[in-house]
Amino acid sequence: MKKTLTQTLIASTVCLLAACSTTGGNVEPAGAKPVASVDATRPVAEAPSGLTAADLAALRDPANPLSKRSIYFDLDSNVIKQDYASVVETHGKFLAKRPAVKIMIRGNADERGSAEYNLALGQRRADSTKQGLVAYGVREDQIETVSFGSEKPVAQGHNESAWAKNRRADIAYPGE
Repeated sequence: MKKTLTQTLIASTVCLLAACSTTGGNVEPAGAKPVASVDATRPVAEAPSGLTAADLAALRDPANPLSKRSIYFDLDSNVIKQDYASVVETHGKFLAKRPAVKIMIRGNADERGSAEYNLALGQRRADSTKQGLVAYGVREDQIETVSFGSEKPVAQGHNESAWAKNRRADIAYPGE
């Protein structure tokens, strides 16, 4: 009986391994239709994110105001400073014309304060930025807000210069 069980186990293993092997080629399911090739030289009119190639170029061009996507705040504040009102306005007008584009606003705080306080402050900063964009006609459902508190600093250090860079809300477009 032991010999029969061993032979059955070996035969089962061989069958299983044979069934899992591949021929190295691409096998298409029966009835599958061929996929049309994509011409990589032809520009895509619009990406799935709702942004056109021109939009993406503008967002990446350092000379374009849309490349500025951080709004900085004073200590313990979620009031958008006058210096950054133009950043909110530029993105607000841009997004209002592109209702299919969805963004995320990431609120941040410097390292001072408790973890709970910094998460709440980061959320208030993200929400404040969202309301600023909505004032320019952006739909609320285009914007998701999140707080990272002090967990994602852009500047390392324990001084005012580093802290000032970490008190911010960042506007993130799809793919960032």
